[in-house]
Amino acid sequence: MKGKLVIISAPSGAGKTTIVKYLIDSGLNLSFSVSATTRPLRGNEKNGEDYFFMTVPEFRRRVENNEFVEWEEVYKDLLYGTLKSELERIWAGGSNVLFDVDVKGGINLKKKFGTRSIAIFIMPPSVGELENRLVKRATDIPEKIKMRVEKAREEMMLANQFDTIIVNHQLDKAKEEAFKIVTSFLE
Repeated sequence: MKGKLVIISAPSGAGKTTIVKYLIDSGLNLSFSVSATTRPLRGNEKNGEDYFFMTVPEFRRRVENNEFVEWEEVYKDLLYGTLKSELERIWAGGSNVLFDVDVKGGINLKKKFGTRSIAIFIMPPSVGELENRLVKRATDIPEKIKMRVEKAREEMMLANQFDTIIVNHQLDKAKEEAFKIVTSFLE
């Protein structure tokens, strides 16, 4: 029997990646599924560790070859997806899969894997707080922040398609809640 899948999704800036790192480091039998993307490498990111960075033609070729479990074109030529080979690698190692994916990717994975998966939505306390976090993070220009906030509003409307919602009002509490939910699901 192949393992289970833990899907963590959230709008940009809600704390999803921090919670995913916490779960990976918490000693649960989870391995991180590295997503594929056509976006450029940022800062200290490493190919094959943070993402599998691909050209648009390579990504599209792999889509045609049916190499993805799910994929999506977020903006024109900005593609993200989950390679089937990643799931096989993780399951072959005897672990359960942990996903850090955008909201649509999370919904697609949940539809595909049903009860073998748990889909957790990390909700920011408010749109205003999310905007503050994105500004403090200082990785985007104001226009991009505005775009992310608009997208977050849309994504928050889809939270009800997830198994559970964790409101990240206080990070330590959100991490603890995620740990309890995931532990209970994996047992």
